[in-house]
Amino acid sequence: MYDLIEQKRSTRRLYTESLIGRGDISMADAEDVMNRFRSRLENVFREVRDKSGSDDDYTRVPYYPTKPDARLTEITSEMLQTIADVHTQFPEGFMVHPKVKPQLERRAKAIMEGPIDWATAEMIAIGSLLMEHRPVRLAGQDSRRGTFSQRFAAIVDRVTNEAWVPLKHLADDQASFDVFDSLLSEYAALGFEYGYSVARPDALVMWEAQFGDFVNGAQTISDEFVAAGNAKWGQKSGVVLLLPHGYEGQGPDHSSARIERWLQLCAENALAVCQPSTPASYFHLLRQHAYVNYHRPVVIATPKSMLRNKLATSRPSDFTSGAWHPVLDDPSITDPSKVTRVLLCSGKVRWDLVAAREAKGHDGSIAIVALERLYPLPGAELAEVLRRYAHVTDVRYVQDEPANQGGWPFMAAHLPDAVATHFPEFRLDMVPVTREWSSAPSVGSLKVHKAQEDDLMDAALG
Repeated sequence: MYDLIEQKRSTRRLYTESLIGRGDISMADAEDVMNRFRSRLENVFREVRDKSGSDDDYTRVPYYPTKPDARLTEITSEMLQTIADVHTQFPEGFMVHPKVKPQLERRAKAIMEGPIDWATAEMIAIGSLLMEHRPVRLAGQDSRRGTFSQRFAAIVDRVTNEAWVPLKHLADDQASFDVFDSLLSEYAALGFEYGYSVARPDALVMWEAQFGDFVNGAQTISDEFVAAGNAKWGQKSGVVLLLPHGYEGQGPDHSSARIERWLQLCAENALAVCQPSTPASYFHLLRQHAYVNYHRPVVIATPKSMLRNKLATSRPSDFTSGAWHPVLDDPSITDPSKVTRVLLCSGKVRWDLVAAREAKGHDGSIAIVALERLYPLPGAELAEVLRRYAHVTDVRYVQDEPANQGGWPFMAAHLPDAVATHFPEFRLDMVPVTREWSSAPSVGSLKVHKAQEDDLMDAALG
């Protein structure tokens, strides 16, 4: 520890000498900065020592009122129309790339007619908040375009290289929308967005990893600030982490957002971990987070292949009605008494199961229930769904990840008790359907990946 402190002091001294040598600052400037820094440390130390325990302006989060009626996350058809229109309206002479323009036209049409995909739902969520005077900030290594060419939050003129951001032109009195491609440093970028979210509790602040795996480059920020900042200092943050996650055979460093690690950090409702499975669910989640005053970080495992999965789409009516639901029942089950097996899952694997079930012949005996939120544990919501299937004894927890990763270890330990609190007559005995234990997040062979995926579906549905 002493060596580390000395190393930091040496680095600071060398940097200061370099600045003085170049003439960027004077010796007096350097001493003034150091004196002000020491004074700030002493003041903070004194404030902490003298703190009485009551809230102050530092720890208290301002209350931002929700919408005046009960329709917390719903929006109007007129708002949908406005968001659709700005995706096809550009300044005179603006040269949209010929491969991008048709996609924007399809998006505008889908907003009003459907089906609405994930990226379009995200734009609707952001646009609606802006029109309701809630600032939004999104930053990440490829966030303007989207890592998977899905977002197109900023359109670049193919001749002048000037950028046009459609959602900045919704209304004269809208809130500010900032979207940036950040530098290739998860540690620095997430640290900045965390700090921004602390300073602007009224804004929806999102940081996006290029792939969810890459957030391990910011683990210091995750552990010391995002998860524990409130417990240690009473410092509240509403930062949203968007972590692309999904097993598509892309290898160990492009598959997993390490959901198991985030769940290990979960306690005292300090943060939420979610994995929505539909665009509308993601839309309602973002708006719920913006309007409900928990002001705690939210980790969202966002999709990759599911971005363009035709099963994972929503209708315009899902945005003008509905709400955020931590658990989604199987809409295909019309007679719960015929169900003999319940599959619990999250995210992309839901649609893998739906497709495999259809291929095998859907006779109504297997219900696929989606856990849209993994923490705080959705015990009450899941209990409500399981009441329809109170006679079922075959409950399986299905996930893409290996058995020692993903949601299973946490859910196996805690979900039965969370359900029992609200449904004591039902005993939730879950059987895991997972990949084998593994030290790496996934295999590196596409052939092996596909074989594992087939085995997973057979184990769940066989």
